[in-house]
Amino acid sequence: MDSLSELINLLNSTDIKLFKQFLQQKNKRLDVKNLQLLNLIKTDDINGLSKLYNSKKNNDAYHALRKRLQDNLLLFLSQKTFENNNSDTYDALRLVVVGRFLLENEVVKIAFKCLDKAERLAEHLEQFNLLNELLLLKLQYAHLPGTENFEALTSRFLQNQSHMQREAKLNMAYAFLRQELQEIHLKGKIVNLTALMIMTIRKYKISVQDLMTYKSIYQILFIANEYAAIQQNYGLIERYIKRTDQFMQNQPHKTQAYLFYHISILYFLANFHLRRKNFAVSVSYLKEMMDLMVMDNRYYALFYLRYQLLAALNLFFTGFANDAIMLLQESLSNTKHKAKPEDVEDLQISIIMFLALCNDRRGLKQLTLLTRTDAWYEKKMGMLWTIRKNLMEILVQAQFSNIELAMSRLNSFRRRYKKYLLKTSEERVLLYLKMVERYLLKPDVIFDPAYRKTVLNLLDEAGNNDIFTLSFIAWLIAHWEKKIAYKVVLTLVQDNNQVQ
Repeated sequence: MDSLSELINLLNSTDIKLFKQFLQQKNKRLDVKNLQLLNLIKTDDINGLSKLYNSKKNNDAYHALRKRLQDNLLLFLSQKTFENNNSDTYDALRLVVVGRFLLENEVVKIAFKCLDKAERLAEHLEQFNLLNELLLLKLQYAHLPGTENFEALTSRFLQNQSHMQREAKLNMAYAFLRQELQEIHLKGKIVNLTALMIMTIRKYKISVQDLMTYKSIYQILFIANEYAAIQQNYGLIERYIKRTDQFMQNQPHKTQAYLFYHISILYFLANFHLRRKNFAVSVSYLKEMMDLMVMDNRYYALFYLRYQLLAALNLFFTGFANDAIMLLQESLSNTKHKAKPEDVEDLQISIIMFLALCNDRRGLKQLTLLTRTDAWYEKKMGMLWTIRKNLMEILVQAQFSNIELAMSRLNSFRRRYKKYLLKTSEERVLLYLKMVERYLLKPDVIFDPAYRKTVLNLLDEAGNNDIFTLSFIAWLIAHWEKKIAYKVVLTLVQDNNQVQ
């Protein structure tokens, strides 16, 4: 999809009407074709696009028209965002814009009242870049009568510069760690998280005190959570979870200014305890999360699907499979078109897992809804997610006697991911795949004691105690125990939890 189509897809029907009015007001000539182009792109009319300009010589004119339409759309979106956003940050920004206009027109007293209010909001929100701009504006007009003390202004400006430097260092460190995570995701780079964190903190000269804010705690947990997911071992990040708990306990009640970070931290904590099979603790964090989500519709919409996913997983792994399936189906049916594709795909793959483990044939139909390419999944969802999705596809097809298709998928999987798995020392996945292949080629192998021992030995590996990994192993065990895989999963989760 090209960039112009992506931008147009951000608009709902009301936005389209408003954008057309916006274009009509800007159009000075009657022969402008921007409205025609908009309609053609919106309806995917490829033939119509070629008729906008008949001659091939007018190819340049067509691209110039697209460029103008895109520029107008960006202008429209910026105005719409500025007008419709009711956050405190945008309120502060509006006040700065008005304050500057009033100062330029010598309405000094009201201008400084606007800037004072903007400063209080920006300070409260820790918007240091915005504070820098408005303090510079105040300093620029500090010579006018009735303005505040110049030395006090200078002192606040220099202090804010220090805050800006600290935030810049934290943001650079976060960006560097995200880049390292991408290397792990896509290229199989092997790193030790703790060593990487320490090296990064030293590299960017970050103090311990700098790390004790909601934003920095959120950034650290984001990195730690991604790392644990890649390694399929959430025990590796327990030290960061304990530090987060200590931080949260020592914080006074925070207002809406910190809502995004607070909700995100609770989400990471709920996910950590889910993956460690501490389901009651996970649910308690989810309750706190929902209490904060309902305070602001923006964050409710942003976190809704992620909350529903964790809630469903907690239900599923504590014996309430039907409730979990119904919850996810209801969540998907209520999904807005602006929901993040990644969040939707997470729910889709979870429903497939739930249905497959319960031996429900609806899993086959649900599988057909995963329509994107593996390249897209690798880029958007990560290598681990895509590998898990492919393994699940093999198992679902095999479960409902589509053996040839399952073998075809298995061979494709091995061709695409064997090199990556060997590079990342994930031979256990290849061993599991071999066990699946042996069963598909000769189902009676499940009666072989050596085969059973090899499968059961997978349970003893430290990296295989994750709830999702246990679910895959349960699929094999269920065949010789002649049980529904879900029953085996619940037993494995319970037994594994007691061992921990």
